[in-house]
Amino acid sequence: MAEKHHHGLFHHKKEDESPGVVYSESTYANDGFGGYDQTTEIVGVTGSTIDYQKEEKHHKRMEHLGELGTVAAGAFALHEKHKAKKDPENAHKHKIEEEIAAAVAVGSGGYAFHEHHEKKEAKKENEEAHGKKHHHLI
Repeated sequence: MAEKHHHGLFHHKKEDESPGVVYSESTYANDGFGGYDQTTEIVGVTGSTIDYQKEEKHHKRMEHLGELGTVAAGAFALHEKHKAKKDPENAHKHKIEEEIAAAVAVGSGGYAFHEHHEKKEAKKENEEAHGKKHHHLI
């Protein structure tokens, strides 16, 4: 009878592929004198390399998505502001939706800013990994 391998949703890994998870484990041991010593063990995959260029591209895409979200939410906020003026009967509802859209725009802008810095950090790590040095003049 043929074996069937059932993987959960989003688990597309090969049979011989080991997980790329790195974690630490802390244990406490009695030292014999009433005190305890802490030992930490790092367990991970050996030989794993980080593709900094791929990471940089990922952060660039996410930065652009954040910018797109900021523009879209800002446009929706302006649309709701216009509707609040045009429809005085439901003005309160439109003002609330305008405020929510403005908050989403601010949050999305913050996310884009965060991803911009992550992209710069990945670019810097890529340069350091490939032997490029930054020369400081001061």
